[in-house]
Amino acid sequence: MLADRRPVTASLGAYIHAPFCAKRCGYCAFNTAPWEPAAMARYVRAVMREMDLAGTVAWTPDVPVHSIFLGGGTPSLLAADDMSAILDRLRRRFRVLHDAEITVECNPESVTRVKLEAYRRAGVNRISLGVQAVDDQVLERLGRLHGAAAARAAFDAAREAGFGNVSVDLMYGLPGVERDDWRHGVETVLAWAPEHLSAYGLSLDPGSLWGASGVDGLPAEDAVVAQYWTLVSMARDHGFEHYEVSNYARPGYRSRHNLTYWRRGEYLAFGPGAAGFVADVRWANVKPVPRYCSETEAGRLPVDTCERLTDRQALAERLILGLRVADGVPASWLEERATGDGQLRTRIDWWQARGLLVFDNDRVRLTEEGYLLSDALFIDLL
Repeated sequence: MLADRRPVTASLGAYIHAPFCAKRCGYCAFNTAPWEPAAMARYVRAVMREMDLAGTVAWTPDVPVHSIFLGGGTPSLLAADDMSAILDRLRRRFRVLHDAEITVECNPESVTRVKLEAYRRAGVNRISLGVQAVDDQVLERLGRLHGAAAARAAFDAAREAGFGNVSVDLMYGLPGVERDDWRHGVETVLAWAPEHLSAYGLSLDPGSLWGASGVDGLPAEDAVVAQYWTLVSMARDHGFEHYEVSNYARPGYRSRHNLTYWRRGEYLAFGPGAAGFVADVRWANVKPVPRYCSETEAGRLPVDTCERLTDRQALAERLILGLRVADGVPASWLEERATGDGQLRTRIDWWQARGLLVFDNDRVRLTEEGYLLSDALFIDLL
């Protein structure tokens, strides 16, 4: 799969999935597994073996890696030595740029200044801190293992460890959170002065506990929208640009790795359930950790699914992903997609008339109000 497809972009991202969690949160639908020392040790060996197997492809010395993102799960459950070993193996098998952005998602309760200092020595230069909320009662209901004080302590530990690029994750639309509660939480986190902020509306996805059983106390839709606008305004007042539907950054601190996804760049993938994309092929690894490990131990790349995208799929993806970003996309892409599709053209005109979609010279972009309704347009673009 990798061997017969050469990247078409000048450089790649690399995603590494670390699936283990000390506790699964009620809202989580990601591929996770219970943390256990022997399973973690086997996973570390397996993910490095996967890098060995993928690194034998002929083009790997020629195409550099510009960003690495360790997501989960809880990657910060990795011991410092294991983090160093994984990143060193990736560097040996692929040409990682010296200034590559290397991000690790961290849960507050699983990091200390000492661990973060060791991560930094291993080459990590960006921390994404999964705070989600700064109200102890809300955090307990979410199933998080940290409290508000621990969240602030983890942020301070990242600063003390020398990290000058820290992102904080928040969630809005949470059960029991009123508008004033949300405003207080945003004020609290902005006062920490992070470089980046990600804010996601709660969704009850299939595969999550809450998605299966439901949850009481969810705010009404208009209250969720009000929380969104509160964040937009407060982030702007603190010097953040709203550069993607769910992401805000100080100038110069946009997530390089995530921009790879939104600009439909190419990326490698390692770990159980991780998804990669090279040329016109997208693939996903097997999800169960034992099976993933068995595949690599047998000398096989642990690919579960693979598809080759059509030109129409590629165009739709370029539009959907690109319109998530404030920079938008070339207007010619939208024109190409709408050619011969009268219903879509009518929808585009409707969006433009209502100020949700803006044409600016040779580009088109969503407004902040358009972000709120973007899923409806994205369905039409498919």
